[in-house]
Amino acid sequence: MALRLVSDFDLGKDVLPWLRAQRAALVAAGAGGGGPGVLENNYESLRVLNVERNGNIIYTYKDDKGNVFFGLYDYQTKQNEHLYTFEKDLQVVSCSVNRERTLLAASLVQAAKEGRRNELQPGSRCLTLLVEIHPINNVKVLKAVDSYIWVQFLYPHVESHPLPENHLLLISEEKYIEQLHIQVTQEDGNRVVIKNSGHLPRQRVAEDFVWAQWDMSEQRLYYIDLKKSRSVLKCIQFYADEHFSLMFEASLDVSLSDSGFKLVNFGYDDLQDQEKLSKHPTLCVFTNHTGSLCVCYCPNFDSWEQITYSVLYFHKGHGKTFTATLGRVDSRVTKGITFLSLDYYVAVYLPGHFFHLLNIQHPDLICHSLFLTGNSEVIDMLPHSPLQSLSGSLVLDWGSGKLYRALLNQSYLLEFLWNTRLDCEKLALLHCVLSCGRDPRRLEAKIIQWISENISACHSFDLIQEFIIASSYWSIYPETSNMDKLLPYSSLLTWDTEIPGITLVTEEIPLPLMKVHSFKGYWEKLNSNLEYVKYSKPHLHYNNSVVRREWHSLISEEKKGKRRSTVYVRNILDNAIKVISNLEARNLEPRLTPLFQEEDNHQRLLMGLMVSELKDHLLRHLQGVEKKKIEQMVLDYVSKLLDLICQILEASWRKHNLHPWVLHFNRRASAAEFAVFHIMTRILEATNSLFLPLPPGFHTLHTILGVHCLPLHNLLHYIDNGVLLLTETAVTRLMKDLDNTEKNEKVKFSIIVRLPPLTGQKICRLWDHPVSSNIISRNHVKQLLQNYNKQPRSPMMDKSSFSVEFLPLNYFIEILTDIESSNPALYAFEGRDNVDAKFVEEAALKHTTMLLGL
Repeated sequence: MALRLVSDFDLGKDVLPWLRAQRAALVAAGAGGGGPGVLENNYESLRVLNVERNGNIIYTYKDDKGNVFFGLYDYQTKQNEHLYTFEKDLQVVSCSVNRERTLLAASLVQAAKEGRRNELQPGSRCLTLLVEIHPINNVKVLKAVDSYIWVQFLYPHVESHPLPENHLLLISEEKYIEQLHIQVTQEDGNRVVIKNSGHLPRQRVAEDFVWAQWDMSEQRLYYIDLKKSRSVLKCIQFYADEHFSLMFEASLDVSLSDSGFKLVNFGYDDLQDQEKLSKHPTLCVFTNHTGSLCVCYCPNFDSWEQITYSVLYFHKGHGKTFTATLGRVDSRVTKGITFLSLDYYVAVYLPGHFFHLLNIQHPDLICHSLFLTGNSEVIDMLPHSPLQSLSGSLVLDWGSGKLYRALLNQSYLLEFLWNTRLDCEKLALLHCVLSCGRDPRRLEAKIIQWISENISACHSFDLIQEFIIASSYWSIYPETSNMDKLLPYSSLLTWDTEIPGITLVTEEIPLPLMKVHSFKGYWEKLNSNLEYVKYSKPHLHYNNSVVRREWHSLISEEKKGKRRSTVYVRNILDNAIKVISNLEARNLEPRLTPLFQEEDNHQRLLMGLMVSELKDHLLRHLQGVEKKKIEQMVLDYVSKLLDLICQILEASWRKHNLHPWVLHFNRRASAAEFAVFHIMTRILEATNSLFLPLPPGFHTLHTILGVHCLPLHNLLHYIDNGVLLLTETAVTRLMKDLDNTEKNEKVKFSIIVRLPPLTGQKICRLWDHPVSSNIISRNHVKQLLQNYNKQPRSPMMDKSSFSVEFLPLNYFIEILTDIESSNPALYAFEGRDNVDAKFVEEAALKHTTMLLGL
């Protein structure tokens, strides 16, 4: 299953055994009725009422006499506690307990049984009570009205000492919400009583709403009111004191009836008609620590063949409306759609039909979200009973009384990655797996294994490129906010291929109007996201275009013999040294591949330039982050890029069991070397288009394998098209390892003529052969004649040693000798040991006759 539900709480396992033990203890003691353990055959009445902010779970049950018991399961200690008993046959609407467990608020209605007298106050349908339970003492009636009331204590983030004042929300079916302020005091030791029980101050929080949702973790209230037939979403943030603030208003293009009324996350409500609720539009709000704000909405079902739902990404400034085809026409939709919050994702689940995992951090491209349909695993992924998504990826199954923590199933996603055939699913799964963040080294090894087996299986995107970019992004993303706006998340900018079974329409939406001017925590991040949507056009994602221009400029200057400021170049190369040191410090295992064994100044320049440019990019846009931290993040990011390339190469090297002797040319290539050469070529393609640095020594190893594996004409084609780069290390080894057979001479000569002039001159001196002698001689003559100015010749020159039969050549040699003699230190002839004088004479004669047309 793509989703793994880890059980945090189960009524049947965590509560029922305790109740039975309580019952057995009372029976053994010969106690009568009325105790907390009196529970005969009425186990089906046991159900969860509420989950408080600290994780404590309030539940209720009835004994055989109809008495209502309230219990609490402590999430930290895993212990149960009896809170209170109403010795009347009533039905519970809602219940909440304060943080100190000294006050209990409950809302109850008359049990629906014929012939039963009214246990409540005359003329009232619903009774809302506030009870002192430390110890059990006074009961105060808060409301006795004809409409349902829901209750919820506020849980502020404060020290562990008891609070002098508690705050209780009352949510009325008559569409208003008010806050009660309850002062408490201690009497007779630890006895806690309500101080102002005669008059509890009340404050109206909201009114005329048609929908409301409680976020117990963040203590926020979301509600929608209708203004001139326009739905407006509002959010109220409650603070540690009695203070609360309206944080934002946002227009919603959703269809809600003024006569409707629905609450989300205010406890289990079994009083409303469930069939009627299933036809009510489903709507919920999800946020996470990155400052995201999503509204998920599904209107009433009007077709058995397809279903439409919308997700409004307010933190991105747009919304998407999806239309999913229901694969099994014969199977009607009997259960409502479920929206679940999963940190960086929102899951949309329709039992028996589909499962859609939506990427809320990067929702622009549909290929970054996973849509599954049409198989039994999807159909049976989650329980079919009503599920409620609480804060922090908690999911409550009201029907069974189980509380789960929903997690992406990394093992299943990896297995699915191996088996799927669709490119869109491969891409979405790759990002899902990497976002899980558990044991990244092992995870990367498994993905690399999959890449090596499927290197040519993707047609819509480059597997290696996507893996390097995505994995590097997730390695640095958690360190600070706003990284999703500044670092590339994917190598893809567009996606035009259809996703089977689903279509979508994207629309811009009005941004929320923030109602406060000072932000902290989540609200600061949300406001930053909204500001980015307003003002940051185009996007600020980093790319290497500036690095590309600067690198080409430096290389061009080097070829022309020009030199940039020594300090500037030294700083760039120092950056590269820091990256390599950072990489080596994180990777203590010895490497199998012969990388990082040579200078490779070109790659070091690219590495250093990327560090410099990325650092400047982050310093410009990351406000309030220390420069030292940014510098370390940049080193970590570039190190990660290089490390992933090394990991891919190491995995291929290990898989094919290559040994260091592959670096020698005097042997035939094996199938294993062909496979590694292919992987290296694919790595080169992936990095070239993004202009990413490669580990020093990569090009040398790639070229050596190329010489081994390719026929000469293919080899030269790869060299001429820039796939293979002739490094000085590789060519030096080639000249030394290959003997001078006719075939090898052809290889050597073909490579020498393709070398840059300066490198070519160095390499020629290593090859004792007439061809190299010719090249050395011609280069020397060229150098002599470049700045030649005709001057009177010295009559004292000794001509006997240069005399040949061909007079023009005789004259030419005299000129060269004259130039050399004029400045011996400047024109000293290097490489004399490898010069065949007779060969040079014949070559020069032949060349002259050709020029003269003789």
